[in-house]
Amino acid sequence: MSRFSRRTFLGAALLGAAGCDPQRPHEGFLGAMERWNDGAQRLLFRKGKLARDERTLTNLEAFPVYHISDDVPSAPAGWKLEVKGLCARPLSLSVDDLRKMARTDIRVRHYCVEGWSAVASWHGVRLSEIARIAGADPKARFVEFRSFDATGSEDDDDDDDEASDDAEASDTPEHEPDAKEAPGAAPQAGRMPYYSCWDRDSAEHPQSILAYGMNGRDLMPDHGAPVRLYSGVKLGYKMVKYLSEVIYLPARSGGFWEDQGYEWFAGV
Repeated sequence: MSRFSRRTFLGAALLGAAGCDPQRPHEGFLGAMERWNDGAQRLLFRKGKLARDERTLTNLEAFPVYHISDDVPSAPAGWKLEVKGLCARPLSLSVDDLRKMARTDIRVRHYCVEGWSAVASWHGVRLSEIARIAGADPKARFVEFRSFDATGSEDDDDDDDEASDDAEASDTPEHEPDAKEAPGAAPQAGRMPYYSCWDRDSAEHPQSILAYGMNGRDLMPDHGAPVRLYSGVKLGYKMVKYLSEVIYLPARSGGFWEDQGYEWFAGV
């Protein structure tokens, strides 16, 4: 039985035994177990401990491609990576801006929650360097990473625009923005964007980078171009591709998969 299958089986058994509600994965027994798991992983995490440098690369054709959009996402016109939140000097960075910063190269094994692994070489800028340049506040103990990758397709955006026009023409709008919505929370209607939130220590691990290159070349669209998050300390679903924003927060938010019950810390 595969690792993923065992996890699914055990999760289902726990749900049945404890009477948990899978629609509210962060509450009750499941929530308590998640908090215990997060605490245990934090205790095991060491900021100075490095993932092993691998020698052999996985053939590019064998390195799985993943995005939640129906098609390979393309960067919006005039794309820049926005760094904001609790920081003294918000940044708006192009890939050329990142290339001018100190470069870091890593070659570590990528682990997917579904059980497969692969190796690639990545190069980019350490997030610790981004935090230093932006003057990230020590009170910002969490970092949220947002993507322009989103469920559905760009055609859905056109449909949403038409629906918005219809709503403006009516007396009652379809959806009033809720000021209490958590940072990164998925919209109530339309496309759901990919995002994830990390603890600050993991984000500033020496092997956590904003990668703009893979295997010695510019990052390719199907692997997260123009910039993606990469690290040797997290499972694959935490490494947000097609980055659009890096946000320093005083409290943790969620994530595309975390909001659906996947573990939040997800360390390796």
